[in-house]
Amino acid sequence: MSNTITSRIMVVDDEVDGLEVLKTCLVHAGYEVQTAESAEKALASVKKFDPALIITDVKMSGMSGLELLAKIRESMEGVEVVVMTAHDDMQVAVTAMKSGAFDFLVKPVDLKAVEGLAARCFREQQLASEAQEPIEEEAMPRGRLVGRDPRMIDVYKTIGVLAGNRATVLVRGETGTGKEVIARAIHENSEQDDEPFIAVNCTALTDTLLETELFGHVKGAFTGATGSRKGYFELAGRGTIFLDEIGDTSPEFQTRLLRVLQERRFYPVGGESPLETKARVIAATHQPIEELIEERRFREDLYFRLKVVEIEVPPLRERRGDIELVATSLLGKIREETGRDVRRISEEALASLVAYDWPGNVRELENALMRAVIMARGTVIGSDHLILEGKEEGAGSADLTLKKAIRRHVQLVLDRAGDDQKAAAKLLGISQKELAKHLT
Repeated sequence: MSNTITSRIMVVDDEVDGLEVLKTCLVHAGYEVQTAESAEKALASVKKFDPALIITDVKMSGMSGLELLAKIRESMEGVEVVVMTAHDDMQVAVTAMKSGAFDFLVKPVDLKAVEGLAARCFREQQLASEAQEPIEEEAMPRGRLVGRDPRMIDVYKTIGVLAGNRATVLVRGETGTGKEVIARAIHENSEQDDEPFIAVNCTALTDTLLETELFGHVKGAFTGATGSRKGYFELAGRGTIFLDEIGDTSPEFQTRLLRVLQERRFYPVGGESPLETKARVIAATHQPIEELIEERRFREDLYFRLKVVEIEVPPLRERRGDIELVATSLLGKIREETGRDVRRISEEALASLVAYDWPGNVRELENALMRAVIMARGTVIGSDHLILEGKEEGAGSADLTLKKAIRRHVQLVLDRAGDDQKAAAKLLGISQKELAKHLT
């Protein structure tokens, strides 16, 4: 297929009546259509016709539609194939999509759905053709933070300071903001980076199990303790123990943890002799600790012992100017994990990402991009590939008015300009007064 996106569609089906119905529908929609009554005839003329899309039935006399799909994939780069079948057969659908089909239709096909599918196919091909040469962005590895927002720069500075000492740290922030990533960054930049980093989700364990995991136990300490077991405080050595969601622990556990932090010693469950610990403790929570203290659900003395240094991680919605950078880095990571060559996010899709509030923060953004990469048939993520749960702003919004679209674009440019309205207005080619009007 040539680099120029055509509007040519080839329809392949051995049922002549159905073939003509589809041809009439697509011609009426503005496409140039050629038909073939078998896969063999399609292959004989496909390169000369040079379609951008092939719609083929599965079961035909001679070569099947799935075999045709395989041959097109081998010989014609960039041509999309939609597979049709008269049977709602899961295995056929799975095989077709796994083999690289753009989509799958069940007969009798809805003609409006066919028109919409063709439009979506050409739209995605156009996005791919308009994309510039792909940027070889570095994938976001585990332990790397991304962002230029001033609050994130402050976080980086604090990590640098903490990497040079052994102070206890409390990391605060909403779910999905990257609290464990920050804890790992502190550990991996310290002189103890060759020692263990052990992450513990405090909400996933009961008090008894949490104490056993952290402090270990001796033989016979409880039913089933047929031998002694070392806990994380002993296994960590001079490394780091990361206690995630410390705000969800019980006052009883908090009392024991406080004693460990004060004395740097602990007793294994059922043990009579104390053991020393040199492990560094980094705790994290999304809970409003001050409120928990007032409600007597969290010990104030433990809070002060934990927050020798406190790091507040801003939610993604408060650093919208970083969303493009974070999304680009995540895209590189997702591409490596999935093996799918999706390298770009369209401007429209990016505007939706920037406008969305991201209640799940970076974790939700990664999940949204993962799904988009899997669903995208080309190399570019379009807005059609995004499913965002929020209804006020994101791509799932019911407000599709031009005014809303303009406001989103203006906000995107403003974020890119670092909230500098003068610079944003210059980029948009409008006055600052007009820019302000679009933001109201």
